[in-house]
Amino acid sequence: MSRAEMSVELKRDCEAALIPSGIKVTVKAGTPALVTQSLGNAYTVYVNGNLVRIAGKDGDALGLVTLDDLDINTLDGTVEDKVWMQLQTCFDPEIPVNIVDLGLVYTCRVIAVNDNQFKVEIIMTLTAAGCGMGPVLVGDIEQKIRAINEVVDIKVELVFDPPWDRSKMSEVAKLQLGLF
Repeated sequence: MSRAEMSVELKRDCEAALIPSGIKVTVKAGTPALVTQSLGNAYTVYVNGNLVRIAGKDGDALGLVTLDDLDINTLDGTVEDKVWMQLQTCFDPEIPVNIVDLGLVYTCRVIAVNDNQFKVEIIMTLTAAGCGMGPVLVGDIEQKIRAINEVVDIKVELVFDPPWDRSKMSEVAKLQLGLF
């Protein structure tokens, strides 16, 4: 459903994060809502005039599919491959494009600690410096990277210099957003 909108009514009380502040709120059962996207294991929903992010695990509250994370450890590839795969499942809740294609990840280093353990260091930015979803997005990234068995430490640094602009977006992102 990534970009199609769908009207629903919440089936049960559900925790959500206000966009862009990230403040946690509870959306009550029976509340009408408009689902605007389901990307990166989360739903973006308009509720009571506000845009909120509802975790994929709470899809049943929307009467939709519960979105579970794929077990990254069952996939082939190096630890670095898996880190990039996980980063591509993280989405800015207001933009239906992953953070990699948006150009928000400036640096991603996978550093061997010993034979089969690694630490990951990520330097990233946001599309707007005042976006309150930064801590929510960083938490999402940390959770997904920690799911990789070989990763023993992760550090995500949020920077605003250099500032993000459209030139950092991949061609895929520009096509998805109709920016050609």
